[in-house]
Amino acid sequence: MKQELRQHLLPVFIIFIIISAVWIIRQVSVFQFIYLFSGLVWGAFILDLDHLIYWFYLKPNLEESRLAQFAFKNRDFNSLIKLLESTHKTHTSLIFHHYFFQIILALISIFVFTSSSSVFAKSFLLAINIHLLVDQIYDYRHQPKHLQKWLFAREPHQLSLKYLPHYLTVFIILTLAFVLLLINQR
Repeated sequence: MKQELRQHLLPVFIIFIIISAVWIIRQVSVFQFIYLFSGLVWGAFILDLDHLIYWFYLKPNLEESRLAQFAFKNRDFNSLIKLLESTHKTHTSLIFHHYFFQIILALISIFVFTSSSSVFAKSFLLAINIHLLVDQIYDYRHQPKHLQKWLFAREPHQLSLKYLPHYLTVFIILTLAFVLLLINQR
């Protein structure tokens, strides 16, 4: 789990440092830094709720789901985190870790980044986009078939492995554009 935390917090931390450095030069209000930080932190972890949805609603009859429900009911969050650590790679039919959700997220992000002045909303959406990309890049580098399986779960036709780099490139470019738009926040 420590590796997973590092994977998701390191990119968010680097982006926070870069944006903060530019904003310090531009003398942006201190409140904007607070909104930036809180949006990035919340967004970095909100997608992990997907695993709770998996345990409680999508697959409630699995043994691991019963263990998760018991730990949650007894407020044993350490056991819940350990269970998540040991089983999260087997969850391949998640709602938020799916290409359709990523496309919807990208469209919402484009709308928010181009029409809103809320630093919290922009940083929250940026962190969610980064979370998905980190998961996808990691799986593409180590287990491309696994990425294909969870990204296109519940789909009769999946994107071929040879086109996955193109898919990832599109979302990497889009996420970099979101970073630039957030840096230029007034």
